[in-house]
Amino acid sequence: MNKPNIFMYVVDQMRADCVSHLGCEAAVTPNIDALAKDGVSFSNAFCQNPVCVPSRCSFMTGWYPHTRGHRTMNFCLEPGDPNLLLEMKKAGYHVYWLGRNHFIPADQKERIEECCDYRYLGTEMSTADIHGFTGKTPEEIAEDEDYYSFYKGILSEEEEEVQLDHVLAKKAVELIASGQLKEPFCLYIAGIFPHPPYEAGQKWIDQIDEKKICSPRPSVAALTGKPSMLSGIYEKANMQNYSEEKFRQLRKVYLAMIACVDHLFGTIVEELKRQDLYHRTNIVFFSDHGDYTGDYGLTEKAQNTFEDPLTNVPLIVKPSQGIAVKKRVTPALTELIDIGQTLADLCGFTLNHTQFGKSLKGVLEGSDENRDAVFCEGGRIHGETQAMETLRTQDSVYWPRIKTQNEEGPQHTKAIMERNRDFKYVYRLYEKDELYNLKKDPMETRNEIDNPEYTEIIKNMKDRLLRFVIETGDFVPNRKDKTR
Repeated sequence: MNKPNIFMYVVDQMRADCVSHLGCEAAVTPNIDALAKDGVSFSNAFCQNPVCVPSRCSFMTGWYPHTRGHRTMNFCLEPGDPNLLLEMKKAGYHVYWLGRNHFIPADQKERIEECCDYRYLGTEMSTADIHGFTGKTPEEIAEDEDYYSFYKGILSEEEEEVQLDHVLAKKAVELIASGQLKEPFCLYIAGIFPHPPYEAGQKWIDQIDEKKICSPRPSVAALTGKPSMLSGIYEKANMQNYSEEKFRQLRKVYLAMIACVDHLFGTIVEELKRQDLYHRTNIVFFSDHGDYTGDYGLTEKAQNTFEDPLTNVPLIVKPSQGIAVKKRVTPALTELIDIGQTLADLCGFTLNHTQFGKSLKGVLEGSDENRDAVFCEGGRIHGETQAMETLRTQDSVYWPRIKTQNEEGPQHTKAIMERNRDFKYVYRLYEKDELYNLKKDPMETRNEIDNPEYTEIIKNMKDRLLRFVIETGDFVPNRKDKTR
């Protein structure tokens, strides 16, 4: 009972640069910003894979995607693998899991139930919704340049009411208000906004000042040295004639979705305060990965590309009372795998497995140093068909990406990003590497990998990457088997 409570709120596909206190003038995020004022916001937080399932497998275990092969949308944690919710339950926490999964196989209900005391799925999605099927013919699709943009626009009030994030927030408030949460509790909520399709209620759209929306990064068609995955999606998505005004509308709706998330998150925080639980609860707000939202002429995400819009995510930690904290925005380099070790450190329990996360307790106390580099990875080797998503018919809005992933050129193949505060290096297994000077080229438009001026920097970053792979390439299970 002396342990502080935990509230983890995970959003899906939210960029760090779309939060007001991190510099986005068009963002409407008063509740997220208020949480940041009560704790520490990490402006340089990065996911370890730019798509949902491998990212969640990573932050739930403290392992990098390559440690156990979690590099795909189809391979979840195996029996015996640890996860943060199960570790909390073993440590005496009452775990309440609301919303999305994406780290335990959905058909293994016993394993899911083992991780929590209460499970609430929320709104079920149809197969058509999950896979983006519409039933339109190729001819109809070819005539519609909006088709693969994921842009839908306005949600009606009736549609909003049954949307997952609304349903989850309502349930969370109900649980808190009714006194059903037994302390110490871990309330874990995983919604779907602002994951595409880009759609929001009119009242959220009306809050976004269109004049303050930043223009997208330059189209990949105008750049050289970018990975073939991007150009492959770009060519198939039929958005070459998409105007800046259309992208501005799309980004406006994306920001409206974030405004909606902010409001719903705020209703839960407000109920914690009403029930006198806020001050004794560690709150962590973060996203699993980001979104292109028009940057490089693309929307959605890709599985082995690592520009900041995809990899740099919001992360805010508000400690419970009694924990020393210097409230601020910190530039400390941070990875999502640091969340588990941080909560263990703040709440006084132990993660009983080899993992690679670093506690952020020192950063909360005032240090702006955590890691010398952060890493993100994805892709597959040639012939690794089990790592491909099932190829969908052309009427799926995901078709441009998944079609490109299923090609046996260099498009979907393995790559690892290493990023420090000044440079980003991407090692690519089957095509040209990338190097970006983030101080001179923050939009990552000029690949400097062949520039002799950076020879020494590339060498040092390759050496650091080798050390990273050796340190984290595997782990020894926490047991000793009898061998004779």
